[in-house]
Amino acid sequence: MTDFAALWFYLVDAAAHGLWRSASVWTWVAYTLALTHVTIAAVTIFLHRSQAHRALDLHPLPAHFFRFWLWLTTGMVTREWVAIHRKHHARCETTDDPHSPVSKGIRTVLSRGSELYREEARNAETLSKYGRNTPDDWLERHVYARYTWQGVGLMLVIDLVLFGVIGLTVWAVQMLWIPVCAAGIINGIGHYKGYRSFESADASTNVVPWGIVIGGEELHNNHHTYPTSAKLSVKPFEFDIAWGYIRALELLGLARVRKTVPQLRRGPTKPVADAKTLEAVIANRYEVMARYASALRQACAAELRSLKIQGVRNAARLNELRLARRWLPRDAQKIPPELRACLDQVVAASPHLAKLLSMREELCQIWTRTNASAEQLVAELQAWCRKAEASGIVALENFSLTLRAARM
Repeated sequence: MTDFAALWFYLVDAAAHGLWRSASVWTWVAYTLALTHVTIAAVTIFLHRSQAHRALDLHPLPAHFFRFWLWLTTGMVTREWVAIHRKHHARCETTDDPHSPVSKGIRTVLSRGSELYREEARNAETLSKYGRNTPDDWLERHVYARYTWQGVGLMLVIDLVLFGVIGLTVWAVQMLWIPVCAAGIINGIGHYKGYRSFESADASTNVVPWGIVIGGEELHNNHHTYPTSAKLSVKPFEFDIAWGYIRALELLGLARVRKTVPQLRRGPTKPVADAKTLEAVIANRYEVMARYASALRQACAAELRSLKIQGVRNAARLNELRLARRWLPRDAQKIPPELRACLDQVVAASPHLAKLLSMREELCQIWTRTNASAEQLVAELQAWCRKAEASGIVALENFSLTLRAARM
């Protein structure tokens, strides 16, 4: 009887505290963060960069591990996730976008992100049109896609066995991690607030420049600008931790990077722009326009300094120029309607800014014209450079020299 009682108390204690009963609170926290980080890595490397955008090819070993891990920790089906994400890019910020805060509202995306995902996952047309070329082997059909909740159920059992009752909290954090990070931060905040390195056609933003917590997905504007790049960091101050994992896999022969962001290099300044210059400018047009935006900001700052040197104390005028410095570098359609009249007044009062804006539009037309031959476009780029260098505006002259030195 004594032996039975001792066994009974041992089993009760094991159920309450788990096999890892001596673990401290910090051990629980470290375990939870480590597992959620593996899940984040699986989402960004396997689902996002490899499957949805084909930016890299993965060896079957890491690919199968990521599939198993995602089944265990999220219950997400590869084909569903990929199809919904591809549709998001194809129909971005429209009413057909599965989770755009622009069309659905930020509150809806933040509060109903998981519901929006499940609703779209039931759309057979979305899966058929956007879910092609995803895993369709025996494991996918008969295990991962068929028994979606059993994987997360198995994860719950593992957490309970390891930690006892506290394992339920560990499991709950794991289950909430992707909905909060994906629906809340990436799909919501990543299209609502942050900084923009590039004027992509959508409302995407970089949440923060250090992509660690969400594996690099924080650099969402970079991704929407270059969706097929395996590397999400672009600027020198940005960091994409998943890119480090991808490079490690590549060095081990377990991955092959197919594409990264094109790099705009500067070589010797050519007497005139040629076909190679045009190729470099078009391939790096987002970077070119980002540099042009920087020149615009500098021009607005110079106007502000000039007014202050002249002793101008007109608060309204100074505030208008501050608004111009913030908004004029943006695409016209991104400027809030209530600010357009104010900015038009600033531009009308400054021939310098007006020239910079008109020249920007002319430069954009070089790569937006689809009915022109390569020879015509080269001639237009040459004419643009001559016009810029004869403008008398130092920022334009320097920018033209930069273009004439551009190379792939």
